[in-house]
Amino acid sequence: MSDRDARHKASMEKLKARVDEKVANATEQRGLLLVNTGNGKGKTTAAWGTVTRALGYGYKVGVVQFIKGLWECGERNRLEDDPHLSVAIMATGFTWDTQNREADTAACLEVWQEAQKMLADPEMYLVVLDELTYMLKFGYLDIATVKQALLDRPQEQTVIITGRNAHRELVAMADTVTDMQEVRHAFNNGLQARRGIDF
Repeated sequence: MSDRDARHKASMEKLKARVDEKVANATEQRGLLLVNTGNGKGKTTAAWGTVTRALGYGYKVGVVQFIKGLWECGERNRLEDDPHLSVAIMATGFTWDTQNREADTAACLEVWQEAQKMLADPEMYLVVLDELTYMLKFGYLDIATVKQALLDRPQEQTVIITGRNAHRELVAMADTVTDMQEVRHAFNNGLQARRGIDF
């Protein structure tokens, strides 16, 4: 065996030992809080992927769509007939379309009530709060209310929160935070969002 091969083998053995140690130390079983944030594409798409995974195992899943709820959603179209999936949609769609803060706040609070029911339901294995970060940023919901609902949820329930500019307190309490960074986006080069790819 060459020196290079020997070094590579030793490096791989160290890596395996570190991974094995982490696996051995991961002994706690409970639901997680995941935050998908950042300016890059794919935050909601990743959440829907996890929804599909959970449904594939027969778990009960809830999705609350803030802001983009009235838009077409291929994942929702495909999965909405699954009896284990519940979806609640904010009635106003994109907030900057309405320019009516009072109506937007009311719509947010209405769908938040559905979110609270899901977050309190011990049968809900996974709850996705899609684009929730904007509700906090625009002041339609307060962080204390959201944090309390997350803290009071059943121990086995996992929650995924998506959206840009995640509130620092959500980031601090999350088990996993993924910050999706934009390197290049087709839209910025004049390419329209593509059905079946972008939505």
